[in-house]
Amino acid sequence: MTIEQQVIEQLSQYRQKKARIQALSTYSVGAGITVSRLNEDDQLQELHRKLRGLPSYMYLSGYEQKLESAAHAYMTRYPAGVKAQKHAIPVQVMDPEDTELLQELRRKIQKVIEARGYDIRNGIEEIMERLTELQDLQAEVNRIDTVLDALEQYKPDYAKLLRLVYAEEMTTTGICDELKVSRTTFYDLKRKAVSEYVFLAR
Repeated sequence: MTIEQQVIEQLSQYRQKKARIQALSTYSVGAGITVSRLNEDDQLQELHRKLRGLPSYMYLSGYEQKLESAAHAYMTRYPAGVKAQKHAIPVQVMDPEDTELLQELRRKIQKVIEARGYDIRNGIEEIMERLTELQDLQAEVNRIDTVLDALEQYKPDYAKLLRLVYAEEMTTTGICDELKVSRTTFYDLKRKAVSEYVFLAR
């Protein structure tokens, strides 16, 4: 299959991919959580990584800083995942005040676990497959949109034609009427538009 044929196939699947994204986004994984929400959580994790690079006093309240200090004082490891983090926090220590702080921290983490439905989710492999599929489809659709947007900057007629053909799936007659061109001109423009798209997308 040539690059041009691959591009045409990708463009031809644009609407189908958009529909699949919509369907996947509403797939429930339990506790009112959808796959799209899990995808948002991935972006939330990225924000957390950035926040960890800042001094905690810039984004934590005084009490939250006390909780953080207690955790750092007694935790010997910092595992990934909220459930593992909860188990890594000691239940009781010598200092009664610190014990209370650690228990409060465990309660806060438990609320996160319950809110995200981690205790009741089943079929985690299936959920991860759907999440991966959603992310891959979003990346593919975003890639097509990005190339079409770039094409629109200097060949707006080409971009419009490709959107009408592949994104809106208009008939040839409808597109000819929309662009006010003959069928012969349409096929010539379509060939040139696909060629220009291939140049940008490669």
